[in-house]
Amino acid sequence: MNDIEKIKEVLTNLCSLPGPSGYEAPISEAVKGIWSELVDETSVSNLGNLYGLKKANAPMSGKPRSVLFAAHMDAVGMIVTELVGEFIRFEEIGGLDPRILPGQFVNIHAKQGPIKGLIVMPSRTLTKEDYGTNPIPLKDLLIDTGYEADELKKLIRPGDVITFANLPVSMQDDTFSAHTLDNRASIAALTICLQELQTIQHKWNVYTVGTVQEEESLAGAKTAPFDLKPDIAVAIDVTHASSPLTKGWNTFTLGGGPVISYGMNMHPALSGMFKEICESERIPYAEEFSPRMSGTDAIAMQIVNQGIPTMVVSIPLRYMHTANELVSMKDIQNVGKLLAAFVRQLDENTLDRLVWED
Repeated sequence: MNDIEKIKEVLTNLCSLPGPSGYEAPISEAVKGIWSELVDETSVSNLGNLYGLKKANAPMSGKPRSVLFAAHMDAVGMIVTELVGEFIRFEEIGGLDPRILPGQFVNIHAKQGPIKGLIVMPSRTLTKEDYGTNPIPLKDLLIDTGYEADELKKLIRPGDVITFANLPVSMQDDTFSAHTLDNRASIAALTICLQELQTIQHKWNVYTVGTVQEEESLAGAKTAPFDLKPDIAVAIDVTHASSPLTKGWNTFTLGGGPVISYGMNMHPALSGMFKEICESERIPYAEEFSPRMSGTDAIAMQIVNQGIPTMVVSIPLRYMHTANELVSMKDIQNVGKLLAAFVRQLDENTLDRLVWED
């Protein structure tokens, strides 16, 4: 079995599990099972972050140093807010576009186990408001389980979490479609990094972190650096891949390799280092320039304690925050290799090279 097939196996497992923001336990257990064979220690924080520690295996003079690689485990989802007869009202967790919701099958995670449902919208001829040709807003969407009202009340209660029910699909040209690829794709990339590190001598400790609640509060990214006190932090996330009718200037080619970020959440010297590694290792890459906050865990990690030199590396992804996101396996593979190559070059003088230049 080739490496890409192994990545698909990992992703199929990860993307088949629930884990909206604040409810990451199922995905955390799965990732822990994968990482525990590749790191020296694993632990779970009070908030729910999953930590893996791969200890340095090469001598280095001076104080031990560490790098933190963070990929959020949580995903967008929904939550039951009210039962209305035989139907369910719900709200979003994270950012969902109401246009893509009608007709989607979902799992309502009730106490006794998941219950299938279908997101439905009323016929335009039956709505009290005239929406014309505009999408019907989320407040007027409902979930139909097929149960009658009395039975529904016995099985489902407000507060139950809802996730997309479609299964992952391996597609053409080493592409892969599933919900929650934001950000399970980056968890897979971190796994590849750890696999690469099994045969690499490295002088720094490496923390791999599956953070929680990125889609809503960045809570995991705010607390992980307090726990681990890294010298450098890198957020691994997804960015928009080009697709029909998208603006070419702010999207990236699917299969075009890691996307290296520049901007207010990224230390410019780290951006330069990652670019140099891509060029020396012949890893295809693209560059993203962020005039505002990056929308990633880097926002929070950068300002912990006295401040941490921080970086963002992204995987191009189509159809973000939908039930059918799409990635290239080659991009995931190359991000994992890039991270491992970065670890390999960390030494006693790395922090001295992290200087701000005009």
